[in-house]
Amino acid sequence: MTQYVAFDGRLVMIGCGAIGLGVLPLLLRHIGLRPEQITIIRAHANGDGVSREYGVIEHVEPLLRDNYRVILDRQVRSGDFVLNLAINVSSLALIEYCRERGALYLDACIEPWNGGHVDTTLPPAQRSNYAYREAALELRRRFGRGPTAVINHGVNPGLVSHFVKQALLNLAADSGLAAVPPAARIDWARLAQRLGVKVIHVAERDNQYSLQCRQRGEFVNTWSCEAFVDESCQPSELGWGTHERHWPAAARRYGFGSDCAIYLDRPGASVRVRSWTPGEGPYHGFLISHGESMSVADYLSLHEDGTVVYRPTVNYAYHPCDDAVLSLHELAGKNWQMPPRQRLLMDDIVDGIDELGVLLMGHGRGAYWYGSQLSAAAARALVPHNSATTLQVTAGVLAGVVWAMRHPQAGIVEPDEMDFREVLDIAAPYLGPMAGVYTDWTPLQDRGRLFEEDLDRDDPWQFTNFVVA
Repeated sequence: MTQYVAFDGRLVMIGCGAIGLGVLPLLLRHIGLRPEQITIIRAHANGDGVSREYGVIEHVEPLLRDNYRVILDRQVRSGDFVLNLAINVSSLALIEYCRERGALYLDACIEPWNGGHVDTTLPPAQRSNYAYREAALELRRRFGRGPTAVINHGVNPGLVSHFVKQALLNLAADSGLAAVPPAARIDWARLAQRLGVKVIHVAERDNQYSLQCRQRGEFVNTWSCEAFVDESCQPSELGWGTHERHWPAAARRYGFGSDCAIYLDRPGASVRVRSWTPGEGPYHGFLISHGESMSVADYLSLHEDGTVVYRPTVNYAYHPCDDAVLSLHELAGKNWQMPPRQRLLMDDIVDGIDELGVLLMGHGRGAYWYGSQLSAAAARALVPHNSATTLQVTAGVLAGVVWAMRHPQAGIVEPDEMDFREVLDIAAPYLGPMAGVYTDWTPLQDRGRLFEEDLDRDDPWQFTNFVVA
């Protein structure tokens, strides 16, 4: 197996749920470090035997707002790596801590302290992924360069930002344009504008299943149930394109920051969006808030004289496994209260794939989907303790950790700012078939089949053609 980098410090993993358990064998397989260099700090003793199996050090002590510094002071020194895979632990607090200690950092999404996602004493704009991202960017402006802290680098957010770049190059080559990778952010934005890309969906259809059907009062998912509920209850968010002419009901601007996105004054799991993947075809997904909706839209923005002249609309269109859809239906019916039981689908998955990619629309070649088609069986054969869903995430975490170790003084970094080729070279062996597929499907195709809807026929790429209230 390829060893991508050697690491002499300690790696402190915060949290060890499905993603932590799945990434451990990858870290030991591809990074030059010994099990005794790894310490896990987790909130609960789950009885999974991970520390015994891999010979790593494990401490069961939850990180809280008033104790995290005391706990981390015992474990983290200059030159170490903090890998934050926990929920309910503030990413911003850990980024600041690592900066002070001279340690490297990576998370798979920006998390607030416990309850932050659903704290209704805060206005929706303040408990949004847009707000968390803006706060991280403010830290970057304050800190400048220094120990690398990679934010939002799992699969989505994370690898999908690199998928977008590869998809743009593929589309450019197929359109007869120069396929040399752009050298800078503005060049990527100009390429997307020249291609005519108006909309980018992170289009995901997970059809993995177990023979044990979901029961009443049970939330079932192929990755963290609690984390999925948290993000489902956040306001629905999306990068807002310059081509948009319709202002959707319940849409709001944040009133601060880059103004690259909007939110809907509704939980993400209550908003549907039309999308498409090669295996599923057309489907209705949930417009769940994710960090890539903001970072990709912002990265591909073109400015002239202080005015944004080009930006695509970017949003996540998620169809989770069928039992998770039923779980969301019951969750909404119970006024967004977590049911008493949660079950993670892992070893009991009998079949299915997680088809996760980016769907680029509005250009002259119809729509183009590029991404991973990883099956549960292939995931198990590649790495223990993984489903298709978790392996896509852990491959992104591995690639981000390696990148940070190779570039230790880059400061706070988003996925869009990293070398997509370097990252994908590391992750690709664990993503299954990487497919690039054209389709003539658009969200407009069957919009008025049963009922004539209020469409602007002269402006087909309007927001109302995506969201189903």
